[in-house]
Amino acid sequence: MSPTGVAAAVQQHGWRFLVGPKFRTKVNRARSARGRVLKGVLLGFVGLFFWTFVFAVIFRMLLYFRNTQGIGDLLAGKLLGLAFLTFFSILLLSNVITALSTFFLSEDLELLVAAPVKPGDLYGARLAETILDSSWMVALMAVPILAAYGVVYAAGPAYYATALVVLASFLVLPAVLGSAFTLMLVNVFPARRTRDLLALIGLFAVAGLVAMFRFLRPERLVRPEEFRDLVDFMAVLRTPTSVWLPSEWAADALMSRLNGVPDWHPFLLLLSTAAAFVVIGLWLHRRFYHSGFSKAQEGADRRPGRARSRLLERFFARMRPTTRQLVEKEVRVFFRDATQWSQLVLLGVLVVVYVYNIRQLPLYTGEQVSFVLITVVSFLNLGLAGFVVAAVAARFVFPAMSIEGRVMWLLHSSPMDIRTLFWAKYWVGTIPLLVIAVPLIVGTNILLETSPFILVLTSVSMVCMTFALTAMALGLGALFPNLDTENVAEIPTSFGGLLFMMAAVLYLGAVVVLEAWPVYRFLSSGLQGDAVLAWGPMALGLGGALLLTALAVWLPLRAGVRRTATLN
Repeated sequence: MSPTGVAAAVQQHGWRFLVGPKFRTKVNRARSARGRVLKGVLLGFVGLFFWTFVFAVIFRMLLYFRNTQGIGDLLAGKLLGLAFLTFFSILLLSNVITALSTFFLSEDLELLVAAPVKPGDLYGARLAETILDSSWMVALMAVPILAAYGVVYAAGPAYYATALVVLASFLVLPAVLGSAFTLMLVNVFPARRTRDLLALIGLFAVAGLVAMFRFLRPERLVRPEEFRDLVDFMAVLRTPTSVWLPSEWAADALMSRLNGVPDWHPFLLLLSTAAAFVVIGLWLHRRFYHSGFSKAQEGADRRPGRARSRLLERFFARMRPTTRQLVEKEVRVFFRDATQWSQLVLLGVLVVVYVYNIRQLPLYTGEQVSFVLITVVSFLNLGLAGFVVAAVAARFVFPAMSIEGRVMWLLHSSPMDIRTLFWAKYWVGTIPLLVIAVPLIVGTNILLETSPFILVLTSVSMVCMTFALTAMALGLGALFPNLDTENVAEIPTSFGGLLFMMAAVLYLGAVVVLEAWPVYRFLSSGLQGDAVLAWGPMALGLGGALLLTALAVWLPLRAGVRRTATLN
């Protein structure tokens, strides 16, 4: 369609005409995808399970709060306020990064900007797309939480109507703020540099929020006996609270409705602020968008001869030329994109928080700790550490084949064996994961003060798990590629990424079960002096875990190589 035709269609149908193609593309892609029935059933089951789990947890907490005399409603309001504050922080960061793609880096913007489209229509369409792309997960998370409040407080239809309006207005605020912040940054920096800068800002902010939230120890709120007196407890309950926070407006509007005395002030304040922010955002768009979009077309400068390139050439000098070039390419691509390597900051903070949680476990209270507890916690630690490795593999290893994108035909047309490419990606993913996994499991076992036998067994098991998880991530990533994506961060959240995480959880659970019970029987029998009888079950358990690991390595790699050979 020509620019004039686009303008005529927009004038007739408004900004909805600009949103329609994006929506139809996603619907048609879902309809034409292979195995869409299986995907729909699986995603529906996972979504229902997630909603049920969140609803059950919030429902139980609210029942406990309501049975607490005097402060029950205050605790419930505090929980709702914290939930909205967390949502607002996540949405603000998500919208800042998403707005860069929707407003400045999307491929169809060259046509839309050249067409005589009204700025208001373009702004409304891109703002709606930004809200949809960045807020759908938070919206789905809010549904079971708000439903649990409605069920516990026996709310009527007015509460659910209020909740719908409050949630919609609440989602608009961070979207407008994030879009405006991105607009100002793009007018100062080139868009490609802005993307890297936003990635760094976002990850440092998320890392700070995660660390702050954990080190504040919010679990103390359900244990008032840890505070010196009621005044201290009430002071903690009233922080962080501010009349300027939209999260407080949303929580107050809903809690007043639940308590049967509706307070229209926070409700109207939230609604009017959202509308005012849209108007201000539109003014900023009219004033600064064209200059920002012009700067977004600038490319990044190439700086040859970096010390990292020379270091890579020396480090991989003894490899075969083909393998060396592939490995060097993978490393360069990883460090070239700041949105990739900067996530190591967030990973480091999550690891620190995980180790801190292990350290805070109330295992040692001056009395003899039971043998069963130490063994159970040790193997639970193995499973949780394996889950951390699986999450890292989902983010960095699973997209490995998809990021080849449209140059896959070039790799097929070259004389290189496709297995060489696959194995290069496998080892580039496995070695860094080992660097993360081994210190993590060894350090947490030292904090738990486990026996040398448990320490060696769990460390060896973690090494084997790492090889298996990398193979599963790479193999399933090749079986379910997404070669047309513009954002690498979207690949782990696809159907294939969800399938990998489910398979990884099942694999980790199976290994822990196969090892934990035989090892416990062996150690307990050793304490009783008849360890010989427990050698058989332990050998079977460890053998079964080793066989399962071997299959988890071989089958995905074999299937992934075959699938990669057919990709074009």
